[in-house]
Amino acid sequence: MHPYRMQQLIKERGKDEVINVRHRTSIYQTIDRLHRDGAIAIQEKKKNEGRPDLIVYEITDLGRNAAYSWIRKMISTPAQEFLEFPAAVSFLALLTPEDVALLFQQRVSALEKTLSHLEDQFQKGASFDLPRLFLLETEYQQKVLAAEMEWIQSIIEDIHAKKLKWSMEELREKEN
Repeated sequence: MHPYRMQQLIKERGKDEVINVRHRTSIYQTIDRLHRDGAIAIQEKKKNEGRPDLIVYEITDLGRNAAYSWIRKMISTPAQEFLEFPAAVSFLALLTPEDVALLFQQRVSALEKTLSHLEDQFQKGASFDLPRLFLLETEYQQKVLAAEMEWIQSIIEDIHAKKLKWSMEELREKEN
């Protein structure tokens, strides 16, 4: 299919929750790279009145083998992913405990909205009788968000109960 249709299908199927396709240019750049590397080939060019021809691509054996290899590796081997949130958590000492509790509560509220959206997506998929296999990434995201929210709530509770506390003065004293 052509890149614009790929983007439409990704969005229609809700895969834009796990694949960043917000910008069509990134899809075209990916397609160009895959074509250059021999992972896909031009199947045909369709006339598109008043617009550039639509180029329809198909996967090559090289591309199919690379995709299977990539999927197997991604599933079997945890990768070091440098996410923003853990990086920010590593700098909590720069803020006050009260500020952290407030910011964490704001994050929980945002995560609750995301979780609700994912639950809606899951229910929508289930209502179309989609096999669970095609909903696993949504199920995974729900579980990860629930675990993150539980952890953040425990930190908020520890801050409020004064089980977790710090001040810049105390931290400076410990440096010496």
